[in-house]
Amino acid sequence: MAMAYPANYRYTREHEWIVVEGKIGTIGITDYAQSSLGDIVYVDAPKVGDPVTANATFGSVESVKAVSDLYSPVTGTVTAVNEELKTTPDKINEAPHDAWIIKVELADPAQLDALLDAAAYEKFVSEETQG
Repeated sequence: MAMAYPANYRYTREHEWIVVEGKIGTIGITDYAQSSLGDIVYVDAPKVGDPVTANATFGSVESVKAVSDLYSPVTGTVTAVNEELKTTPDKINEAPHDAWIIKVELADPAQLDALLDAAAYEKFVSEETQG
């Protein structure tokens, strides 16, 4: 059984999540993404100060099975990178909704309105799974 998707997060159809406090959005990948990828061995993330653009790639996650691009849910500037993932990328497998990848200062908070809420994301995933 998959873990619950936090209700206060927003989601993309590429299986990223974002949770926003003030102007800062914290971004990671969902439980569905990590279970599809399998054991994660490397995370390629941008640097603090780098720009990210909504719906554009900002890095990738490499597993024993595949390399998967990461897509930013929002446009903004990277304010923090989770350095822990350099040495322990498998934290994403253990706790995907806690193990964030980057934090971003949002250029336009209204972009959140275009993202899926937890219920819509769960529905999207269940349709993908039946595929």
